[in-house]
Amino acid sequence: MRDESRMKRLLAAAVCSGFLMLGGLLPAAAQEAEQKVTRTWAMAEFGEPLYGPDMPHWPYANPDAPKGGSVVLGAFGSFDSLNTYILRGQWPAGISLISDGLMTGSGDELSSAYGLIAENAEYPEDKSWIVFNLRPEARWHDGQPITADDFKFAFDTIKQYGRPFLQSFYEDVSGIEVLDPHKLKFTFKTRNSMKPLLTVAQSSPLPRHWWNANGRDITKTTLEPLLGSGAYRIKAVDPGRSVTYERVTDYWAADLPVNRGLNNFDQIRYDYYLDDTVLFEAFMAGRIDYRQENRAQRWNQSYDVPAVKDGNLIKRVVPDETPRGTQGYIFNLRRSQFQDVRVREAINLLYDFESVQRTLLFGEYKRVKSWFPNSEFGASGAPDPAELAVLEKYKDKVRPEVLTKAYEPPVTDASGNIRNNLRDALRLFREAGWELKNNRLVNAAGDQMRMEILLVSPSLVRVTEPFVQNARRAGIDASIRVVDTSQYQVRVDDFDYDLLAVSLNFFPPPGAEQRSYFGSAAADVRGSANIPGIKDPVVDGLIEELIGAKDLPTLAATNRALDRVLLWGWYQIPQWYNDESWLAYWNKFGYPEKKARYSIGFPGTWWMAADKRASQ
Repeated sequence: MRDESRMKRLLAAAVCSGFLMLGGLLPAAAQEAEQKVTRTWAMAEFGEPLYGPDMPHWPYANPDAPKGGSVVLGAFGSFDSLNTYILRGQWPAGISLISDGLMTGSGDELSSAYGLIAENAEYPEDKSWIVFNLRPEARWHDGQPITADDFKFAFDTIKQYGRPFLQSFYEDVSGIEVLDPHKLKFTFKTRNSMKPLLTVAQSSPLPRHWWNANGRDITKTTLEPLLGSGAYRIKAVDPGRSVTYERVTDYWAADLPVNRGLNNFDQIRYDYYLDDTVLFEAFMAGRIDYRQENRAQRWNQSYDVPAVKDGNLIKRVVPDETPRGTQGYIFNLRRSQFQDVRVREAINLLYDFESVQRTLLFGEYKRVKSWFPNSEFGASGAPDPAELAVLEKYKDKVRPEVLTKAYEPPVTDASGNIRNNLRDALRLFREAGWELKNNRLVNAAGDQMRMEILLVSPSLVRVTEPFVQNARRAGIDASIRVVDTSQYQVRVDDFDYDLLAVSLNFFPPPGAEQRSYFGSAAADVRGSANIPGIKDPVVDGLIEELIGAKDLPTLAATNRALDRVLLWGWYQIPQWYNDESWLAYWNKFGYPEKKARYSIGFPGTWWMAADKRASQ
């Protein structure tokens, strides 16, 4: 699936936790007291930000980091557009390097924002609007000033032409107004919630003057290098094969506290590979400089090479506290055979995670047991009193297990024999109207159950085949379909799959984007993030409650309640996640001693060692 983490950087979830009150908006003291307006350089959804206005730089950045050097990174698949706003097209890795936002997030926090293009922001006590005061010195790469109208152009583009998931971030915005060239106002449908304020604070501008020139069309895909506002510009594009970014040497924001010690490489190039194995071989041959390994077999077997032993190739494990989105095989409820929850539970019984973990994953992973793993927003154990209080009004509309039991995915003895699970699955199938006859699982009309699993990489086949074999034992016409990244994205956008192998992104703390992930209104909207096609009034109600939560404990309890309803809906077959990052890189880099809590920092805070810069 499209890497929606770029959206996090462009728009919404690089935000952290806290706000800083620095003074008032209106010159008249009586009016200021009446309106209770806050002026701030940093905001947070809950509590206060970690860092004050006297922060010289992030504690995980080295302000003396040397500049220079070129880095080559690998990317899987292909790309055919640089336009990240519209539904059509697949854009390249690293595209967010060319864009700045009104504010930017901290790697040590989940929900806060610090001034970047905006010098400060002003908002009233009821959070019904926010005004951003832009820095007059902010410039596009062509030297033209970045104005409030550029942000309005971006907002209007998203509302009219943007991808549904991108639009979901702005559902609580009722309007946008240009007050003057350097003053921008958003108004909100909500009251007394910081979430919409933090969301719009991550907005990036679009250069209206550039898009309106030379017949350019924001509604179409393009491979023309875009005009940007960030620390890097697009230097070269080889369609589908590589994209090169170069550091902007006269970048207007280079010396702001939020940028000191960042953006140290002169050039960053992403080379694309259609085969993941070839990509890895290119890394081992030294044609790629850095990678995060995501395959346990490789991590355990493929790095036993002289380059690692002699220190030229670094293999490093880093604990990772970053909240995860779920990873699994997600059902498409738009297919009639999966609409019965008993069918979905039965198919879950056919997935033997324990055998896969033992034979293919080297015991390295943790089982996904939540739609929000590795976070305080995911359910675990039996419901606690706070969650039960949230669920009380829905008690007659949810399965009894939601209120009484701890969710656990089916387990096996890891022997590869799923006899007991198969028996239980066939019982559930019978209850749902499916019988095993002549080795075919059929309904009353005699139609065999069909189940195609859509994959985006051949490397996923080996961990999926045991599941398919078990499904066939139950009489299901089960198969695997592997497509390239472009075909995969089109089929995802069109909801053209039975089961989809996918990893979803998570933007903590959860908010309005949950409507696109799980809301009924998004289920039939082409390109939405509602992969399973969930249409459940209980889910809709819980989403609106968590969006309106006034404090973090209430939000967390409400999201855990939502998680329980989703889990007991058996909308996915959960796979696994890793609470470590496996890094492999050639020994040419320097990086700060202190790591950000929620980020590895590459490439932002790393730099090229002096002797390596000289050799390039």
